[in-house]
This record gives sequence, C-alpha cells and structure tokens, in this order.
Amino acid sequence: MMAVAIALPTGSGLTSAVCAALSLSRASVLRQRAALTAPPRTRPPRAASSRALPERERDQVLHHLREPRFADQTPTEVFATLLDEGTYLCSIRTMYRILAAQGEVGERRRQRTHPVYQKPELLAEAPNQVWSWDITKLRGSVKWSYFYLYVILDIFSRRVVGWRVEHAESASQFKELFIDAMEKHEVPRDQLTLHADRGGPMKAKTTALMLVDLGVLKFHSRPHTSNDNPFSEAHFKTLKYQPEFPKNFETIEQARAFCRRFFAWYNQDHHHAGIGLMTPDQIHFGQAQEIYTARQATLDAAFLATPERFVHKPPKPPQIPTAVWINPPKPTEETQA
Repeated sequence: MMAVAIALPTGSGLTSAVCAALSLSRASVLRQRAALTAPPRTRPPRAASSRALPERERDQVLHHLREPRFADQTPTEVFATLLDEGTYLCSIRTMYRILAAQGEVGERRRQRTHPVYQKPELLAEAPNQVWSWDITKLRGSVKWSYFYLYVILDIFSRRVVGWRVEHAESASQFKELFIDAMEKHEVPRDQLTLHADRGGPMKAKTTALMLVDLGVLKFHSRPHTSNDNPFSEAHFKTLKYQPEFPKNFETIEQARAFCRRFFAWYNQDHHHAGIGLMTPDQIHFGQAQEIYTARQATLDAAFLATPERFVHKPPKPPQIPTAVWINPPKPTEETQA
C-alpha cells in the first residue's frame, strides 16, 4: 500500500486522500517519495589541513625513515632517536601516515602461527583396539579441594579397563595405571591406540615415552574440541548424574569406595544404550551375540502370541555395533556412489 501512495504523481492533489483511505502517514509517504527522486548526495572534497606537511617536508621525513640505521626501527624509535639528536620532523602518527601512503607499513617481527591440528579419526572393531582416557575432579570436603579420578575406557565395549583416585594429576601415576591395565587385559604390542585430550599428564614426556616403549599409538583431541573425546566425556556424565553421587567426598578413601561400587555396577550391570543395551562386560568378553540371539527368541515368541501388537514388522532387539568411531570420515562421492 505504501508503494501505491508513493507512486502517485507529484502535485496531483491525491496524496492526502489516498493516505487517509489507506491509513498511512502522509509525512512518511512524502519523505520516501523525496528519497526516491532526489539526486545522489555527493560530499565535497575535504580541504587540506593547514597543519599538513608540505610535500618537501614529507619527502624529508621519508628520507630519514629510510636511512639504513632505521631499517629495523619503528617510527616510535625513529622519533625518539631524532629527538635525542636535536631534530624534530613531525609526530609519530604522521610518520605512520607517510609510510602507509608509500605502502611501507607492516609487521616485521616473526609472528606466532597457530598449528593446524589433525582431526583424530579412530576406528575400533573389537575390544582392546582403541582406549580413551581422561581425568575428572571429585569435590573434597573443603572449598576448592579436589580428588582426581583417572579412567581408561575401551571405546568399543565401553568397559572401564582401569581407574584410580589420587590427590593430584600426575603422569607417573597414569603410567602405573596404564601398564597395569595392559597387563590385566593381556593387550599385545602394536595393537592398541590410546586417545586423550591435551591435558598436562596426557601430553607429558613420561606418558609419550611409556607409550613408545609399549608399542601403543597415541592421538589427542584438537584444542577446545570436546567432541574429539566423546566417550570419556559421556562416561563422566553417567558417573556424576547417578542419584547416589555425593555432593562432595570427605576423604579419598570414601571417593575410592564410591568409585569401586560404581565401576563394578557400570561394567557388569549397566545396560548401555550405545552398545545395544548390553553391559560393557558382555561386549568386552564376547557374550553379546549369545544374549542377542536369546533376546530375539523372546521377541519372536511375543510376536507369535500377539502379532496385533506389532503394527509394522516383527520386533528386533537393539543392534550390537560392529564398528565404533571417533570422528568418522565424511563420505566422499566415491563412497556414496
């Protein structure tokens, strides 16, 4: 409607009547009509400042700035040096303007470049192929006091293969935990990949040398990318969202006792949604297929007894994963074809 009013011929005397009929503001219509018909506004050239340096003096400043002794000096240093020698040419800001006009302003110092971190793409098709580990804080009895829970998780089975609670983060304590976990699970050399974030103990030289000695590959999350370590992050959420998880622990013995009970329940009894509602132990120790077959038999019997309850098709148990990824590669045109 506004467009109709604006399009009326100027001087036709119809603007007021049309605006009243359409409930439009006459002033708004006239203002927008004037904006459409007005010639483009041009700014007059800016007059040169009376304080601007004449061309001869600008050349003199440029000559001084280009002296070999000032090759690696900033205009600030040049200004101070000339001032100490009894010479004043112009302000520091004017020196920068003169250099900028010649395209000679730039950062000469070596700048730190942020490295490009490779996205970890890890695949596990069986237990003891890829482990993920992390450390989380458990609140102590005093404000700002914590105990530190170390957890090593098999990403295929989601089983906790090693844990400990200590007073501090330490690469040496993780070394003891990791070696014990490898021996307990009889992991052969050159089979395992270990994934972690970029914390101090994870990046420590002690940890790196130990992994080389054991023939274990290591990968790290990219900085500030929590999705690169999803299994450890999700596991800590499962731990801390338990109804019985305390607000704080009075002693380290209490923290260890709680974790001992939790990890026994988690490995043996927790039906994990990410592994077909199996427990981590059932996946880790090869019992899952037998249990899946028994579940299917139960569902088949239910379907035969009451098929009307199953509208679309016979029921199936949740699938057991055959491959688990950290950052699966994006499909290419070849893989999609």
